[in-house]
Amino acid sequence: MRRIPLASLVFLGVSAAPLFAQQTCQGLTSLALEHATITSATAVPEGPVSGGGRGGAPVVAAAHCAVQGIIRPTKDSEIHFELWLPASGWNGKYVQLGNAGWAGAINAAGLAEPLRRGYAAAATDDGHQGGAGATWAIGHPEKLIDFGYRAVHETNLQSNAIIRTFFSRAPSRSYFNGCSDGGREALMEAQRYPEDFDGIIAGAPASDWSHLFTGFVWNARALTDTPGSAIPPKKLPTIQNAVIAACDALDGLKDGLLENPRACRFDPSALTCKGAEGPECLTAPQVEALRKIYDGPKNPRTGASIFTGYAPGTEAGPIGWLAWIAPESVTSSIQYGFGSSYYGQAVFEDPKWDYRNLNFDTDVAFADQKAGPVLNATNPDLRSFRANGGKLIQYHGWGDPAISPLSSIAYYDSVRAFLDRFPDARYQASSSTQEFYRLFMVPGMGHCGGGVGANSFGNALGNAASPQRDADHDILGALERWVEAGVAPDKIIATGTVVEDKSKVLTRPLCPYPQVARYNGTGDPNDAASFACAVSPVP
Repeated sequence: MRRIPLASLVFLGVSAAPLFAQQTCQGLTSLALEHATITSATAVPEGPVSGGGRGGAPVVAAAHCAVQGIIRPTKDSEIHFELWLPASGWNGKYVQLGNAGWAGAINAAGLAEPLRRGYAAAATDDGHQGGAGATWAIGHPEKLIDFGYRAVHETNLQSNAIIRTFFSRAPSRSYFNGCSDGGREALMEAQRYPEDFDGIIAGAPASDWSHLFTGFVWNARALTDTPGSAIPPKKLPTIQNAVIAACDALDGLKDGLLENPRACRFDPSALTCKGAEGPECLTAPQVEALRKIYDGPKNPRTGASIFTGYAPGTEAGPIGWLAWIAPESVTSSIQYGFGSSYYGQAVFEDPKWDYRNLNFDTDVAFADQKAGPVLNATNPDLRSFRANGGKLIQYHGWGDPAISPLSSIAYYDSVRAFLDRFPDARYQASSSTQEFYRLFMVPGMGHCGGGVGANSFGNALGNAASPQRDADHDILGALERWVEAGVAPDKIIATGTVVEDKSKVLTRPLCPYPQVARYNGTGDPNDAASFACAVSPVP
């Protein structure tokens, strides 16, 4: 558990007196903080929150003190943050939520769910307004640093100071929960600031930011460089159906889901048109484009892999490849937008930059040198986080069309290899990584949620209120039990609907990598009790 010493609070500009006398909500506006200003502190009664939740569901927030502030650690910084303090029933803990994409806004509605659980909860805009791109980074290197890691850390420091003043005591535990860019922020915290949080949830982390966004440009180029290489949306179901037909039974059960897509050896050439082109086949240029997307970007000079490719089996669907990779016009894809904004605005600072001109050798090296050290959360050395007692749960959907799920496995394996190379006598060499860090891969799940199969396990925290569930079904509950009771999650039960019959409930165990869920051969295949976690014989 991280405790902030009194000297640190004095450094932050908090006088000693308020630590021992609880402050009123409105009185927080007079609190002096180092390079930070509280712009408002308002007592808010229970009621609906603007912004709503996932799927348009209304979000109701419990009564709380809403604190808003601005942090200016540099002359060019303006980091907005918001902290909600429960009016009653504080559980003594703090949770901070991560962002998505290029950030640029505070998801205030997201604070309602942790507030309902009794948490003091905070979020930040990462130091800029507007999240459609990175124009704010042009000519503003300090703002890129704020986005990269400083805003999250500063929000944690300032929030803890405010909590100590308001409640007259520090949080007993601190947690971080983020997905996508928020997952990158989560890993960045574990790597750079290992004492900030006791427990961290990193969902679908965009951790290798510079190479991930290179992959976005690679996919756009794969679909446009060669005449006729674009894959029409109407052909995406053909690709997915062929993959499922070839690999569905590899996990012991034909259910429309691939438990371990890495075991699938599907060859795109099997879809090559034998005669005239039609919706049920791919032309040779389309086959090559599909192969490039599966394989991921490579350096044309060395042949070395730049980033992992995408797993097969969930190509179709409105929030899948159709939106992210292969819409009717490739340059309207979400991936294209992110890739162009990264290179055009954050790297080359040239709004007229053209994705067709990217050199996958020299330009990537330049981007790694300029922006990589600020944005990438790929350091495998988590020894300080482990030594501080930190616990990390990472999850990633196998059907993620935004961030390749293989990248989460790559990072986990890099941490395990690093810790094996630098063993610590306090930990068992064979299980040192599992003792504090567990990765859960989710069959069928899309980016941070949705998709097909069992994909709900509390991962919607911060998006929509839902009844609190036990730790076996709730990822934050599982993390709390691990941090506070020392019980590591050997599985997390996910809930969803059957692929072929959405009226039927489906539950499945999510197993800590490298284990996968295997059907026992008997029992209801839609019930998690009919599965056991075991190491897959095929990587």
